[in-house]
Amino acid sequence: MHVQDLLQVDSLDLTLLWGEGPLLAREVSGVTATDLEDPARFLQPGELVLSGLVWWSPDGSPAKADRFVAALHSAGATALLAGEETHGKVPDVLVDACRAHGIVLIAVPAHTTFRAITEAVYLRQWGDLSRRPTDHYALPENVRTELAGLLAENAGPDALLDRAFAHLGGPPCYLLTATGRVIARTPAAPGLSAQQAVRDLRSAVGTGLRIDGEYGPYDGWQLHLRGAADAPPRVLHEIAEVIALYRHRAELREAAERRAADELIALAGTGPADGAALDGALHACGLPTTGPYRVVLATLGGEEDGGALSALTEALRHSPGEPFAAGRLPGGEAVAVVHADPGAEGRTPLAEVWPALHACRPQTPLHAGVSGPVATAEGLNSALDQARYALAAARAAAPEAARVTSVEDLGTLGALLAGVPADVRTAFSSRVLSPLARGSSSSHRMLLETLEVFLAQHGSWARTAETLHLHVNTVHYRIQRIETLTGRDLSRLDHKLDLQAALLCR
Repeated sequence: MHVQDLLQVDSLDLTLLWGEGPLLAREVSGVTATDLEDPARFLQPGELVLSGLVWWSPDGSPAKADRFVAALHSAGATALLAGEETHGKVPDVLVDACRAHGIVLIAVPAHTTFRAITEAVYLRQWGDLSRRPTDHYALPENVRTELAGLLAENAGPDALLDRAFAHLGGPPCYLLTATGRVIARTPAAPGLSAQQAVRDLRSAVGTGLRIDGEYGPYDGWQLHLRGAADAPPRVLHEIAEVIALYRHRAELREAAERRAADELIALAGTGPADGAALDGALHACGLPTTGPYRVVLATLGGEEDGGALSALTEALRHSPGEPFAAGRLPGGEAVAVVHADPGAEGRTPLAEVWPALHACRPQTPLHAGVSGPVATAEGLNSALDQARYALAAARAAAPEAARVTSVEDLGTLGALLAGVPADVRTAFSSRVLSPLARGSSSSHRMLLETLEVFLAQHGSWARTAETLHLHVNTVHYRIQRIETLTGRDLSRLDHKLDLQAALLCR
């Protein structure tokens, strides 16, 4: 659909106030209604913008109108449809601003609703789709009208699926993600676990159709019908188009949510923050201002794109009972603040979801670190430090695979040391073991082997001698040499721990 097509819909009674030929021929990707003074962050390229002009007042300066239209231009909007009901007419300063920035301006009379415009756009888009050559029939016109109305009312995907398939007898149909998360299902579709959903997606059973969009491997959507003949192909494609339009609108909201999350995470990352500021940031993210909270940090094979954030977001959505805010630190790290309710209904441990995520890109390492619970927002900074430490432990334990590590999993000395930065581990190990690790000395390497076995055998002289095929006196001699060279007394527990830690840090 193009901008000029909308002007030809007589029932809308729209009036072109300014616009030139090439601008009127631009393709329309969707519709967004807004009365924000600066709506740029909520817009996508190619959208029509509906505004009741509540943000403008007759005594306002021309600069206010110019800022609004400049925001539309920067976001790539195709046209501004301005309502006449609030002020009786579209102000001249807005016409001048649209002319200056090259934005088509169309007046919407008081008797034409924004919903009617939205329905006209979506119906035209689906009409274009239905005219594609095919031997099968398309969605009935009344169904399209109802779906357009549901979209205009921001109905959820369950309602859209229900209405879209009702005229076909309501066959069982699911809207699934690549990790098996059920986003929506028709009333006739039984409950489905994530594991079973993944098996169904990977099998040749039934019919599947990917939802169009610029999605990554972790957050793609797919329609899935258990019966191969439950819907004609064109109908299924048109329903997929409906869901794609829904997701497009949902992504605009999610983009705003991510910006709010970025602000919260930035506050958590800068050290102890003002309590009121944290409460405000939590509220903006839709999170309770009382804990407990956990912080989760994720990385994706060293890549600096949005893959880690989409993977983390998808994983956390498997637990709908635990609200979260996911965004990035200023350095680009993917972080989520989770309101951690141990008794939350439907809670799925992150470690259970992680293999399904990794299966989407099995050659790409995927790691996450989870903090322990903190009672208040003021503890988010320390929780972030915990999550960073746990992430380092996860990467050290499985550098080329996928792993989730919580600070509560660090129950051994080896697990604890895995989170220490690599250069610190190397420096400590070198300092403690350097007398035994000289590459040019075979006797020193022999002492290092003896130390490893002695500690592994819990300080047993006899078992160490048996393992190394040595006389016990030889073991005694070597241990004495180790003590002399390292300055440690292996009869003391703390000195044994020093040497064991140094071995683990190598």
